[in-house]
Amino acid sequence: MRIEVTDSAERFDERAGALLAARLEHNVLATALLSVRAAPADHPGALFAWVEVGGSVVAAAMRTPPRRMLATVMDEAITGPLMARWLDADPGLPGVVGPQPASAALAGAWERLTGSHARLSTHEALYELERVTAPVRQSPGLLRSPTAGERDLLVRWWLAFGEEANAYAADAERTVDRVLRRGGLFVWDDAGPVSMLGLNPEVAGVVRVGPVYTPPEQRNRGYASSAVAAASELALSRGARRCALFTDLANPTSNGIYQALGYERRGDWQEFDFAP
Repeated sequence: MRIEVTDSAERFDERAGALLAARLEHNVLATALLSVRAAPADHPGALFAWVEVGGSVVAAAMRTPPRRMLATVMDEAITGPLMARWLDADPGLPGVVGPQPASAALAGAWERLTGSHARLSTHEALYELERVTAPVRQSPGLLRSPTAGERDLLVRWWLAFGEEANAYAADAERTVDRVLRRGGLFVWDDAGPVSMLGLNPEVAGVVRVGPVYTPPEQRNRGYASSAVAAASELALSRGARRCALFTDLANPTSNGIYQALGYERRGDWQEFDFAP
């Protein structure tokens, strides 16, 4: 087993890019890598690692501080050596995010190596769709690109989404500006914007939907369901073969909504915070 850690996004892409494109569970890492390569100045301190067995890359991880580590699917036997090597380069690692059971095994390895406690902060389901089923209740309005004057509203919504989803959002202004520049942010408009939705770049025929955020005063009107249906149709019409999204398993409403649109559960995804 060979483990390499680097700060070079180009080297990581060269060695692990094919692995990231090969599985739906790796789409978050693949799109995060695209973001780093497109705007390296926006991701200072980015760190990457991959594991080779018999000359083949079998696992990978990356982090864009101050966010948690993102991990691929991997055998449990790999997690201990990978975490040990990672902590040599990044001893202040704040957590890990990834598919189950790899994320839990990495969190366990961190606990053994540090003698500290890892806390499960979020448990999500990964869903996949190839064909959209029209929502039972189509909300009034339409999906559209935001106007320049709506940028500050989107920043506030991005921050609010981060607070609700336990996601890092302190750089919301820079992130929203970057997503707007690539045309990846949309609003559902019903006499004005009432919901926000992101579409991530396509990787290996997959487009991931997210974030999806509706402010509390606009909820229970079907806006998110209609926006996700329309955005999924848009992604498929542009050439994507599949769409993917994550939902918090603590929210049965959102899980039911997206399944009604044709999304099928493909796996679990967990986020762990590391307490020093």
